[in-house]
Amino acid sequence: MKTPAFETLLLDIDARGVARLTLNRPETHNALNATLITELRQAAAWLAGATGLRAVVLTGAGKTFCAGGDLGWMQQNMKKTRAERVADSAELATMFRALNELPMPLIGRINGPAYGGGVGMISVCDVSIAVDSGVYCLTEVRLGLLPANIAPYVVARMGEANARRSFLTARRMSATEARRLGLVSEVTPDDQLDAAVERELADLLQCAPGAVAATKKLIDYVDKHDLSTSMIYTADKLADAWETEEGSEGITAFFAKRPPAWRAA
Repeated sequence: MKTPAFETLLLDIDARGVARLTLNRPETHNALNATLITELRQAAAWLAGATGLRAVVLTGAGKTFCAGGDLGWMQQNMKKTRAERVADSAELATMFRALNELPMPLIGRINGPAYGGGVGMISVCDVSIAVDSGVYCLTEVRLGLLPANIAPYVVARMGEANARRSFLTARRMSATEARRLGLVSEVTPDDQLDAAVERELADLLQCAPGAVAATKKLIDYVDKHDLSTSMIYTADKLADAWETEEGSEGITAFFAKRPPAWRAA
């Protein structure tokens, strides 16, 4: 599968259909500038439409996952008109939403520290595996700014009470604390990060890709609706699943005591 080329990203896809998307601005600790933000949105759109993809692994080049917003980019925004600043903020919000709504699982390979928008990047991942040396901080209020575009995802990840303390004090969190707050899913020694990511992928590749995509939408729907509304939706979705090729294949394979067609060898 031919992948698009980017200035600030690396994108590779292996034979299993696992994409690796790498933030590639190590000289700035992978800080988010206008180019990286736009290219992340473009990459998410391409990945969402690609066929045969099973998962996306998101990571950073170098020793930092993502240092948040590039201060040079922010300084440039100060010189723009109100309309231009709103447009730049909307582009950032659209990028986070595009990553959050990828149909396939987004696995965060959190290879180092994350600040501000980098914590937002972690929060849009379905699963995040972090090195135990990492530190995390929502730094915006120290700069007189707000963690605005990332707030929906960070609050959903760690809950309102934890978000209040983390947002309002800009306190640093260790990887262990980030795990306790639900920001990251697993913490591992630096030299075991890739093995931990591969274990997560091994489980994922046992699952039907269409069912996984539908389940991501299911989780989002039931989280935003009341029980009565969700019951109507879920009744339809289970009936839909029974009518899919994957549903038929999964049940048939179970009774035939053979692996289903999507199962990784």
